[in-house]
Amino acid sequence: MFSIAETPQFQDAEKARAFLEKLRWPNGPVCPHCNCTTAYKLTAKPGSKKPVRIGVWKCKDCEQQFTVTVNTIFEDSHIPLHKWLLAIHLLCASKKGMSAHQLHRMLPVTYKTAWFMAHRIRYMMSQPSFKNKQKMFGVIEADETYVGGKRRNQGGRGRPDAVSHKQAVFALVKRDGDVRSFHVERVTGDNLQSILWKNAHPSATIMTDGFAAYDNLKGTFNTHYTVNHSAGEYSRTEPGKPTIHTNTIEGVFSLLKRGIIGTYHQVGKHHLHRYLAEFDFPYNARKISDTDRTLLALSQAEGKRLQLRDSTSNSIGASERGN
Repeated sequence: MFSIAETPQFQDAEKARAFLEKLRWPNGPVCPHCNCTTAYKLTAKPGSKKPVRIGVWKCKDCEQQFTVTVNTIFEDSHIPLHKWLLAIHLLCASKKGMSAHQLHRMLPVTYKTAWFMAHRIRYMMSQPSFKNKQKMFGVIEADETYVGGKRRNQGGRGRPDAVSHKQAVFALVKRDGDVRSFHVERVTGDNLQSILWKNAHPSATIMTDGFAAYDNLKGTFNTHYTVNHSAGEYSRTEPGKPTIHTNTIEGVFSLLKRGIIGTYHQVGKHHLHRYLAEFDFPYNARKISDTDRTLLALSQAEGKRLQLRDSTSNSIGASERGN
């Protein structure tokens, strides 16, 4: 059985570096500046008093120096690589998320460091942009939900009003397939249908509830079925058709809400899209082991870099209030 205590790359920074080099460059080092494969590792000359940083390579073609962390989420980080790998594994193995406070205690690092590490990892987990995504085929369930709190004495159930703190999330899930979640400013027919058009193939079969925002889908997609929740209908069968329901997407939302309520307690509006990426990733990789899920996440580390100044929140504490 997999054991963190027996895994060297989680215990030693140099073993973690060697692990990342083998993972990123299985056929030898590749220069991130010119993509050449003629690099050699720098070592200090005999008798030299000038030290050479461990893990530095130099390209023979462009003569640039680099390490395995260049052009990845680890670039310019002073956090030891074994702590990075452990943090990634912990988030990949946590079905309902892991707060920065918990990471701060387990690694151990400061809370500020843990907070920023977690956001970098969520960014690494994020899916490609609309332009690079393949459209979804088959039976796709679509629905919207709301996360966050509400003002005191300002109503309870149902869609939030103008003074609510709740944020809207729209998601698509292919049955027995992947989910894609989006933070939307306003729940309108134009907003939801635009996301559907960009992510679902016209031949897809769309399942939704009876919300009026989905009324115009029949002319765009092959088939559109609805269930009438207001009348107590949650599933029905018709001859020759797939079972009509939105139970799959409701299950996805239940995991998201349990994570936010039970683990993070409060999520900042400006960071919600990263938390959605965190919950989408393990769901989409739910059929593989925690170890393979960690390796999958690491395979997405290249080409992604998030700096602290890129954060749109006014304060770190505003992002989450986990225990």
